[in-house]
Amino acid sequence: MTLRRLGLSALLAASLLAPAPGAAAAEPADYTIDVDTAGNGAKIDDSMYGVFFEDINQAADGGIYAELAQNRSFEFSAADNAKYTPLTGWDTSGSAKVQGDDGRLNERNRNYLALGANSSVTNKGFRTGIAVEKGKSYDFSVWARAEGNAPLTVSLADGEGALATARKVTARGGWAKYKASLTARRTSTTGRLTIASGSTPAGLDMVSLFPRDTYKGRPGGLRKDLAEKVEALHPGFVRFPGGCLVNTGSHQGYDAASGYERKRSYQWKDTVGPVETRATNANFWGYNQSYGLGYYEYFQFAEDIGAMPLPVVPAMVTGCGQNKATDDPALLKRHIQDTLDLIEFANGPASSKWGKVRAEMGHPKPFGLTHLGVGNEENLPDEFMARFKQYQAAIEAKHPEITIVSNSGPDDSGQTFDRAWQLNREAGVEMVDEHYYNSPRWFLENNDRYDAYDRGGPKVFLGEYASQDNKFGNALAEAAYMTGLERNADIVKLASYAPLLAGEGTVQWDPDMIWFDNTRSWGSANYEVQKLFMNNAGDSVVPSKASETPLTSGPITGGIGLSTWATSAAYDEVKVTGEGGEELFADDFSAGAGKWKPGTGTGAWAVQDGAYVQSDEAAENTLVTAGDPKWQNYDLKLKATKKSGKEGFLVAFGLKDTGNHYWWNLGGWGNTTSAVERTVDGGKETMLQKDTKIETGRAYDVEVKVRGRTVALYLDGEKWGEFTDDKKAEPFRQVVTRDKATGDLIVKVVNAQADAARTEISLGAGSSPGRRADVTTLTADPGAENTKDARPVKPERSVFDGVAERFAYTFPAHSVTFLRIKE
Repeated sequence: MTLRRLGLSALLAASLLAPAPGAAAAEPADYTIDVDTAGNGAKIDDSMYGVFFEDINQAADGGIYAELAQNRSFEFSAADNAKYTPLTGWDTSGSAKVQGDDGRLNERNRNYLALGANSSVTNKGFRTGIAVEKGKSYDFSVWARAEGNAPLTVSLADGEGALATARKVTARGGWAKYKASLTARRTSTTGRLTIASGSTPAGLDMVSLFPRDTYKGRPGGLRKDLAEKVEALHPGFVRFPGGCLVNTGSHQGYDAASGYERKRSYQWKDTVGPVETRATNANFWGYNQSYGLGYYEYFQFAEDIGAMPLPVVPAMVTGCGQNKATDDPALLKRHIQDTLDLIEFANGPASSKWGKVRAEMGHPKPFGLTHLGVGNEENLPDEFMARFKQYQAAIEAKHPEITIVSNSGPDDSGQTFDRAWQLNREAGVEMVDEHYYNSPRWFLENNDRYDAYDRGGPKVFLGEYASQDNKFGNALAEAAYMTGLERNADIVKLASYAPLLAGEGTVQWDPDMIWFDNTRSWGSANYEVQKLFMNNAGDSVVPSKASETPLTSGPITGGIGLSTWATSAAYDEVKVTGEGGEELFADDFSAGAGKWKPGTGTGAWAVQDGAYVQSDEAAENTLVTAGDPKWQNYDLKLKATKKSGKEGFLVAFGLKDTGNHYWWNLGGWGNTTSAVERTVDGGKETMLQKDTKIETGRAYDVEVKVRGRTVALYLDGEKWGEFTDDKKAEPFRQVVTRDKATGDLIVKVVNAQADAARTEISLGAGSSPGRRADVTTLTADPGAENTKDARPVKPERSVFDGVAERFAYTFPAHSVTFLRIKE
């Protein structure tokens, strides 16, 4: 049978995967798993699975940081978001004006509100408003100043009226902090916090409202339900604070002598000390970050949940599409010293300079930092490594006990990835951080990725990965991949799904592991898979081997397409011929563009001067399509010219539809590189990459030769590259581990197909298993998705009373199953 290149839902359907049919107890098994219980596999460290926290999707302010007032210090700015002003999140009545003069609260807290007599200011909270629960207490505080006595009335209300009894505080003289407690009389999700003045004006700053019921009961702490969902994973580490916000923006930071750098990279010294002295910053993801959740709080949270802290510091080479290297030696030296100071903050005695800061914040005992990352997803591997080595030398000289983590860029393969790994090996790096977001099919195809990694080279930290959706089919593909991570636990020492948190309605990136609104939170299907693996990792791998699914693959088939991305381009002389030379399609646009159909529906396509031109420079993914989805073994030739814009042009082939195709992305990523990408159900992965850039105004001859599952690509008559897409998306994966503490053998099986898989499991002669196994199963339709109102993907627990040295077990369709067997 033929395994066609289709999307996830089709991939997991029986008609495409065509697995062996389910069998009755007396019939032969569909699969076999042979376990060598006497053998020894890789050791699994307690820290193998962890979480990666980045302030994306409003994960900090308005998320896990429990502050209910938005823009509490009037520091929002157009530098954060073009729509922001210092009064974003506020409504005013009467006389209320934001001031930035010398009367400010402190040098880093730049703005304050001058509230006139008989005036008021109302905070709208995050998203739908301030959520309160009947009977719960909420702690209000404000920094205020006044000439004389200035009574202030603090109230909570929604559209139906008061939510709590109003309280009064009286500001007197210079800046001071005033507090009050409000107890909700009823539950609401649309509350507003109002401060009203009397006959005396007052200056206000750091207006705050926190639920008293925070995680661990800490004042000014974390939102309880979100922190507890992370804790329930039992993560081995917490990577923070990013991500793209670590190494993007200016590296200058705040400096009272040279001025205030409003938009800067994340620098840990900005985030410690009293919250009212922490400078806010523009977040890379398009909003403001208050730094109320700072380095001290990250370390504290990691300690609370029993996880290893793993901070990441800027490498002085921007990533995430910016691609700039800092050439200021003094600035680099300062950041290296900042990193050494960070280690002292985490591990130094309370008598040291930075250890004293930690102690004064409430933690005299060191946090026990052991790992530290330098940089994130740099696309300039040589520039990155030149600077990384200076960090490496400085840290190793003073702190040889610290494991320094490097990285390999933003993708799972390609020239940047290969060069970065070469440089990491040459530099004797201990651990390399890999990131990739690929389609579910890629995860099913690449279970063996780490089998061939050099056992004597750097270890791998898989710091960010996900299969591009939150449906159960995506989680199944990730689970199948995780069996390969565990099998290679001697290479893959750390792994974390990403991103961790997403606020509903404030999403810059998805999928995400945990979702939330103002009152509720829910774990995605991916969360359920991660939780199952994290809570059942075991201590070591037990060697095992499974039979394979009998899959075959036919040739690449599909039509063709043209597209652009933030670029205007012209296409002409498009021709498709079969391998025997017969003409399948031809268009010189002399008769218009009637042979082409709009794909994604964007862009401004028109025939101009005898060519097909997309003229909208702002439009992204302007795909138009033509041809027969049954085409195979053909040659595509055309002329392409970049007219203007940021990138080059995109030529699609093997096109089933707009979400399932290949395309040759020439001059992509801001015209920094070129690649062939495969798209499955909208999820992309790179098949081939080269550092080719496209010149404006130059006509290029583009040719694509499709033969079976091999594709050769030519640019101006010269061969640009070739790849073969013949990996099998194996739907049946397994790994076995041992838990020393319980004595359990944990058999973990993923069956990502539409039929149950009857499996014969052999534990080997001489094994002595108990008869009963505790079973945990995740099973659902591949399209199922957990939401705030429904949880179709959740663990089901049962007992299997039929374990022996050799026994049969039927794994349900679309399932992840863990059998805990007593030896």
